[in-house]
Amino acid sequence: MAIVGVGVDIAEVNRIRHLMERYGERFLRRVFCDEELAYCQQFADPLPHLAARWAAKEAIAKALATGFTQGVTWKSICVVNHFWGEPAALLRDGALRRAQVMGVRCLWLSLSHTRDLAVAVAVLEG
Repeated sequence: MAIVGVGVDIAEVNRIRHLMERYGERFLRRVFCDEELAYCQQFADPLPHLAARWAAKEAIAKALATGFTQGVTWKSICVVNHFWGEPAALLRDGALRRAQVMGVRCLWLSLSHTRDLAVAVAVLEG
């Protein structure tokens, strides 16, 4: 297999906080899938976890070489966790179609966050 795409992104937790304060539930429902919201809301402070998922969506959109165009939307990328806690991404709709066109067979995802920052790296293998 060969690497067909790489993306990285860093997000400030306060940026997500400000968007939530300004737009509330509308913002959350526009950007995050139900699975993401359920996972993040189980923590005392869901914001670092939301920021990590924001960064992951950005990193994946970069790895797909489209950004959020050509049918790739915030909700066409859903970040979930496997049983052991490792992050994974479910691609749907435009993101899935783009990955198929690129010949993606595996998506590797790594997330990390502090109280203030979140970072994500996505590697696409084809």
